Amino acid sequence: MATSDDQIQAESSINPSTYNQEADSAFDEEVASYTTSLATGITDYKFEHGRRYHAYKEGSYPYPNDEKEKDRLDIMHKLIEIRMDGKLHWAPISKNPSRILDIGTGTGIWAIEIGDEFPMADVLGNDLSPIQPRWVPPNVRFEVDDVEADWTYSQKFDYIHARCMGTAIKNWPRLVKQCFEFTKPGAYTEFVDLDLQWTSLDGSMKDDSASWKFISQFLKASNDWGIEPCAGPTLEGLVKEQGFEDVFHQRLPLPLGTWPADKKLKEIGAWNYLQISEGLEGFMYSLFTKHYGYAKEEVEVLCAQIRKEIKNPQIHILFYLHVCYGKKPEDK
Repeated sequence: MATSDDQIQAESSINPSTYNQEADSAFDEEVASYTTSLATGITDYKFEHGRRYHAYKEGSYPYPNDEKEKDRLDIMHKLIEIRMDGKLHWAPISKNPSRILDIGTGTGIWAIEIGDEFPMADVLGNDLSPIQPRWVPPNVRFEVDDVEADWTYSQKFDYIHARCMGTAIKNWPRLVKQCFEFTKPGAYTEFVDLDLQWTSLDGSMKDDSASWKFISQFLKASNDWGIEPCAGPTLEGLVKEQGFEDVFHQRLPLPLGTWPADKKLKEIGAWNYLQISEGLEGFMYSLFTKHYGYAKEEVEVLCAQIRKEIKNPQIHILFYLHVCYGKKPEDK
């Protein structure tokens, strides 16, 4: 047990009067050391199979964060923008929100565009990887954070946005609960996510095809990893269970390829083909080599087979995007 003398000695060691200006340079050096250590911990990326992966909480997200993946994420943004009729959100948020949170912001493109739409709002985007641009609107900022850790924000938000988090989240009920807690009363949280179970309504994707082999193994490996790649269909139930009201949910088809006759669906299919084709190796390298023991070359052969199939206009693959939002009750 510490004595009173020990306490006095300890307290004197933190007395501001014991410091002088000569210590300033040492202090700056210490701060610089901690800052460098933090930055290194965030950007000391891991490289595997020629791809780059995040460093912060290494291994919690099994997909790359390199330039090729950033390109795919921006293509995905365009795809969802078209699918949502050119809108960044469907939730009827207020005309003058003051605080907006974008969970898992990726390249930051959604946060930047919402910042342009609401120039008076403070927009915060978070992600495990600091891959966002440095030059952004003055009301937009980004931080490295794990959304599955405890949230510590000092103020609540007028709107919370979470998109395509199905391949990243291990505890969806907890995520939705934290969204509810940090949404202002009367404000909205919106989830936009996928059901990655590929299907063909006419049976043109065969059970022995490369596409079926890929998606079956991908979904199983994801589930075994502890993540839910088909989060979309669960959103409505999760949002209602947490206490949101006026809950809206809609399922939207995403064709894969330009096979649809409908002009808009054909455009959506083209963008979807681009993002899938761009992302195949990234989806598979870490999961398939670790989970199934694939060699890198085996992954690449399977990717080539899939690309051939999804270019075939006789194979009509699609999956679904789900949009779900809810309002936090005024009295909560």
